[in-house]
Amino acid sequence: MGIWNDRKLIVNCLPLTESERAQFIRAAKDIPQEFVGDSTQRGSMSWTAAVPEELKAKATAVIGNIAPEECAQCPKLEWLQTWSAGVDKYQRPGILQPGSMLTNATGAYGQSVSEHMFAMMWAIMKNLHIYAASNPNAMWQDAGRAVSPNGKTALVIGTGDIGSHFARLCKNVGMTTIGIRRNPAVEAPGVDHIVGFESLDDVLQYADVIAMCVPSTSTTYHLLNAERIASLKPDAIIINAGRGNAIESQALADALAEGRIRGAALDVTEPEPLPANSPLWCEPKCLITPHVAGGNHLEITERSIISIALGNVRCYANGQSLDNRMPIKS
Repeated sequence: MGIWNDRKLIVNCLPLTESERAQFIRAAKDIPQEFVGDSTQRGSMSWTAAVPEELKAKATAVIGNIAPEECAQCPKLEWLQTWSAGVDKYQRPGILQPGSMLTNATGAYGQSVSEHMFAMMWAIMKNLHIYAASNPNAMWQDAGRAVSPNGKTALVIGTGDIGSHFARLCKNVGMTTIGIRRNPAVEAPGVDHIVGFESLDDVLQYADVIAMCVPSTSTTYHLLNAERIASLKPDAIIINAGRGNAIESQALADALAEGRIRGAALDVTEPEPLPANSPLWCEPKCLITPHVAGGNHLEITERSIISIALGNVRCYANGQSLDNRMPIKS
């Protein structure tokens, strides 16, 4: 047994095949690793993770989205690798100990979420959501003029993995893309023009599609508020697949009800689940999906999650800096 064995233990909750477990064993070198994931969950829409009681006192690293309160039950925990891109619940003060490392699966969900966003955008442009809602009533009725993406402008707010993937899809059908990110000096694939968040009000007027791909922070809360929604083109489409609270829900509902924008596509809402009495449920111009754009709906997403975790296990074993490091609030 190597020197690591006396002070390190990785608890791996991923639903791995035998060959994948062998890869993780090789990547960890002489750091012991306990595999507690259920391989039968592979391909399911939700994975579960928990650290067995007998391992909590020893675990220095956990791979998997364990319950936040379980982190405090692992006194030696120095690294948590999630299989999600969102890690809000682990960043809160008191969840992880000071000095702990938190890494996520950013990079695994770009294809899945962006394709979902693109499909929702296209559905609204072609009135497919209206026809689908009419089917139970056997309504053989024209829903009116459709829209082509060719020649339109997509404003992508948040040009990370998901936003960049979405921008590239838009470019493939003849759209111009404008991206908003914290550092506009950094280019993003698929984005024609990049500006900072301080220029949001200047570029909203040009947007035919507003695609929200931002995390939940104090600066993104109600980023698209009533005033900004009021400034949009009358044929604008709003898409949100980042965090629900980036849009002021009532202002969006009002704009849709009053016909001030063409439509909205929401995979995330404020709050979640969206309450049954929300006017957005009854709004024919609003297409809602229950936060399913990401998840494990594509096999490539699962493979990417495992690849990211494997790379970080290799870094952990070699004492190197980890990828996808996320800040922890103190």
